[in-house]
Amino acid sequence: MKSRIALTLALLAGFAALSPAKAQQKFITVSSTTSTEQSGLFTHLLPAFTKKTGIEVKVVAVGTGQALDIGRRGDADVVFVHDKDAELKFLAEGNSTKRLDVMYNDFVIVGPKSDPAKAQGKDVLEGLRRIAATKQPFISRGDRSGTHAAELRYWKDAGVDVAASKGDWYKEIGQGMGPTLNMASGTNGYALTDRGTWLSFKNRGELVIVVEGDTKLFNQYGVMLVNPAKHPTVKAAEGQAFIDWIVSPEGQKTIADYKIGGDQLFFPNAANMPRS
Repeated sequence: MKSRIALTLALLAGFAALSPAKAQQKFITVSSTTSTEQSGLFTHLLPAFTKKTGIEVKVVAVGTGQALDIGRRGDADVVFVHDKDAELKFLAEGNSTKRLDVMYNDFVIVGPKSDPAKAQGKDVLEGLRRIAATKQPFISRGDRSGTHAAELRYWKDAGVDVAASKGDWYKEIGQGMGPTLNMASGTNGYALTDRGTWLSFKNRGELVIVVEGDTKLFNQYGVMLVNPAKHPTVKAAEGQAFIDWIVSPEGQKTIADYKIGGDQLFFPNAANMPRS
């Protein structure tokens, strides 16, 4: 009798140990940008990764600055962002040990079809100067995102001090790309956006692309594993599996295959660009 009870208890203990492990799905947390989320790329990309590996991906979609801060705190396993200067700083701080290029697209300036600033063309700096000179509404994300960082660089290179114009024609809203485009659409203003989010954006109103094609508008995305030596809770094996897949031929093809209305939103370049 005692041996039967002991056997039963042992079996129950075994089931108890097995059930949580079986019920617990492997997952990682990726802190990334609103552009990868709002463009629909992750909806297309992540199921393919999960099907291949069995690893679920939970995305925290914020501006690049916030995404990197999440990684600094160890609250994400992987960061997938698009501000190379900020990424290299993250790397230099020891928050990761390696950065890989993944894909690129470009930025564009959108504005009202009537283009009251006469900003249309291929020169982003001249376009911004004309918007500033005519004091046409410009809606800025103002959220420390990769897009916001790029926008501020362009204003600086154009010789325009937007800090002196805040609240006038230059409006910072501290939100993501979707709300920024919604406000630009509602006010017939101008805005800088990545092309991927623009192609997936439906509430365009009178907005069209007014500036595109300048090489300065190149927009590179990179991926990094958060350093497990600094943050022991990081799921290093699973996070690295995601990175390995996304830069693999299969992952790169999955990125290239994502299109809206026949337009490709992101262009994989993991094998073609120098790696830091």
